[in-house]
Amino acid sequence: MLARSLSVIFWCSATLSASQAFAAAPRPVVVELFTSQGCSSCPPADVFLSELSESRADVLPLAFHVTYWNQLGWKDAFSLDAADTRQAQYAQRFHDFSYTPEMVVDGKAEAVGSNRHAVNSAIDKAQSTSVTAAAVSAARGSSSVSVSIGSGSGSARVLLVGYDSRHVTSVVRGENTGQTLTESNVVRSFEPIGQWSGTALTLHVDEIAGEHLAVLLEASDGAIVGAARVVDKRVAPGQ
Repeated sequence: MLARSLSVIFWCSATLSASQAFAAAPRPVVVELFTSQGCSSCPPADVFLSELSESRADVLPLAFHVTYWNQLGWKDAFSLDAADTRQAQYAQRFHDFSYTPEMVVDGKAEAVGSNRHAVNSAIDKAQSTSVTAAAVSAARGSSSVSVSIGSGSGSARVLLVGYDSRHVTSVVRGENTGQTLTESNVVRSFEPIGQWSGTALTLHVDEIAGEHLAVLLEASDGAIVGAARVVDKRVAPGQ
């Protein structure tokens, strides 16, 4: 079932795509899935995202759990208001509405999340046509994160995303009653941490919730123009 979001957030795109100024460079294609444990159409998309997370190092899959299914019998413990807001921004850009399951590829193309052909085609296109503003690297210490962005052309918002590798949930109410859902790369936090304006930039920020972290560069037109997984340099207990 496709669900309409009641919230509308206006998203103004730049007249000239900011990503047009960026030079190409390799980096993972970002795939954002908007999903909910309360949506009966979402499990196939969740499975697909899990497969991408397990088999595609060249793809950074992220599962954003929305809140607007929570009033229909089952509250998704991983739902975030930030997921609703981000999806509404995409809906404004694509002249569409918020629905689940939706996958957005590199901030530039969207498809029903269970439509593997459409999503794989969008990933292939992104790999051949997407651009990168600058090289991104990041490391996570005991309580902070260091992010380094190289020099380049244009500007972008710097986003830090925290996500968990996997969660298994037994659903006892709502449209997925009786199902045990296995979900991967579940986003637990999503924070803007700075603005990159073409010159080399280093940021030191507090860590956020999530087993793993990633850094995204988002151009003013919503396109993802940089991405990197954060290297975890925390020392395990006893070492």
